[in-house]
Amino acid sequence: MGVELLDLSVPILTGMPVYPGDPEVEAVPALTVAEAGVNVLRLHMGSQTGTHVDAPFHVDDALPRLDELPLSRFTGPAVVMDARGLPPRTPIGPELLPGGLAPGAVLLIATGWAGHWGTDAYHAHPYLAPETAESVVAAGVRTVGIDALSVDRTPPPGSEDFSLAVHRVLCGAGAVIAENLTGLGRVVEAQEAGCAIEVSLFPIALAGADGAPVRAVARVDDRAVLV
Repeated sequence: MGVELLDLSVPILTGMPVYPGDPEVEAVPALTVAEAGVNVLRLHMGSQTGTHVDAPFHVDDALPRLDELPLSRFTGPAVVMDARGLPPRTPIGPELLPGGLAPGAVLLIATGWAGHWGTDAYHAHPYLAPETAESVVAAGVRTVGIDALSVDRTPPPGSEDFSLAVHRVLCGAGAVIAENLTGLGRVVEAQEAGCAIEVSLFPIALAGADGAPVRAVARVDDRAVLV
């Protein structure tokens, strides 16, 4: 196979799912070839739209904003935690953390919940337990991604049981968090095959932002098999 690029991003389009309370998404023609000679979209969306990263500023005004972080925070060798098969709204404990976590690594959390994208079940995803986030930080990891709506529990409709405990642990350590990833099953397979995996989560360059959409891509190389 050689090198394969895997798109881990959901498409941005009108009416797509958003976190409860976030701005709805609208992507409609602003200009058309027929009327103006060019096609241009008008976009209305929040900074946390689709596959995106959270900067530490997302949860604390005193923490770094998106454009204050080094680009190295958004890329690195991937280490995948296989948390698939868990029941809805299950906390993911530190016992599932894989080996190989170290400074510079990108931890990808595969819950399988991307398969529920666009349905009500997507909100009932598994989530990191705070002690798991603390173990991640202790290992020196500062980039974490998940194929779910949040690394924290998303409360059921009408519930006031809202917490950003995991965000506060990770962001408080200067980490960035990628959410709404997709296609991590293929990355799990690549890791099990011993392939070298590099992931890129580069955001739109929004000045002073809490986060931004990303085009998440994994580079899988079976010619550089890890021992």
